[in-house]
Amino acid sequence: MKVITTCCLFLFISLSAMAVEPNYLTIQPKDGDGIMSILRRYNLLGSKCDKEHFYEINKLSQKSVIYTDRKYKLPLFIYEYDGTSIRSTIGDNNWDKAVRIRDYNIKLHKEGVKPTMFNKGKKILWVPYRELYCDDEKPVKIEPVNKSNKVRNFPIFGDDYAHTPLVSSKLKGQVFYIVGGHGGPDPGAIGNYAGNKLCEDEYAYDVSLRLCRKLIQHGAVAYMITRDNNDGIRSGKILKCDKDEITWKDQKMFNGQKPRLKQRSNAINKLYEAHRKSGAKKQKMISIHIDSRSQRHSTDVFFYYYSGSPNGKKLARRMHKKLKEKYAIHRKSGSYTGTVTPRDLHMLRETKPTSVYVELGNIRNSNDQKRFILESNREVLAKWLFEGMTGFAP
Repeated sequence: MKVITTCCLFLFISLSAMAVEPNYLTIQPKDGDGIMSILRRYNLLGSKCDKEHFYEINKLSQKSVIYTDRKYKLPLFIYEYDGTSIRSTIGDNNWDKAVRIRDYNIKLHKEGVKPTMFNKGKKILWVPYRELYCDDEKPVKIEPVNKSNKVRNFPIFGDDYAHTPLVSSKLKGQVFYIVGGHGGPDPGAIGNYAGNKLCEDEYAYDVSLRLCRKLIQHGAVAYMITRDNNDGIRSGKILKCDKDEITWKDQKMFNGQKPRLKQRSNAINKLYEAHRKSGAKKQKMISIHIDSRSQRHSTDVFFYYYSGSPNGKKLARRMHKKLKEKYAIHRKSGSYTGTVTPRDLHMLRETKPTSVYVELGNIRNSNDQKRFILESNREVLAKWLFEGMTGFAP
């Protein structure tokens, strides 16, 4: 068993405390300071990720100079230590990361850079940007197509679907980010079916898993950004509501909506940049939700895109067109009233891939509920969304 006797890091902890969105540490340069000397003073110079983020958050170029009469943000987050542990304070249960953050704070305190230790006085914890968003700065490698089909095992899909044989390599080199809406402390919209509670996040997640698996089957790299390690692809009408969902890289979901959304967009953007540097040219994100309206209001699947993204608009229209084609064949009336409209949503505005936001229906309407409580319909939704996203039918 690991034991850390300094600074109140505990092996057994609860992460139930609310994690709030932190602010950057802001400083004013001293006479003679340059960018490198400031980053060196705060032990940020050794990280390429920290250095790049310094330029990004201060809107500087590599040739920029800094001035003593201005203030600058450091790639260093300020957390109010919760009195329990570093892990519960930052909402991340990674022990080694907590140790590095503890040692970082001790080092800067001993060097006189940080006024107090995080477990004393005002209880302020400093967390370098690299610890939250840089993955030890190892580039993400695009998964090669495995033609043998022998080791394509993805436990996230559950016992019955973990083995995911390669069907084709049509999507080789393409990267997708799948986000099931809400999760963790937020179940999203709530409906009722035959006395059973329907939670938006559970049904959106099941459709998301099915979509993700199809993408992988055709050679794509696909990430489930919102994740539930014990809820794979499920059968049946009633999917049990729970609150144990996490974000990519085993991050505990923040309680606040804004920090939670930023946590997801940051995870996507970090992966996006790594794949971009590795040569990926086609990257897409889809966020799947179920709307909540009056019980009388039935709606078809509809789409949002960000007004500043021509590619997002193009993708949303392509997916909409595919559903219209499918309903013309499979619905008796042949009608489809789903829409495509711009909307200024965080997951559309703040994510770097081409992004689309999908609403599967009204969780309170009995007709719309059939679209997602039936397992066969969840599978069809995933299949049609897949065809709309990729432009081909499996």
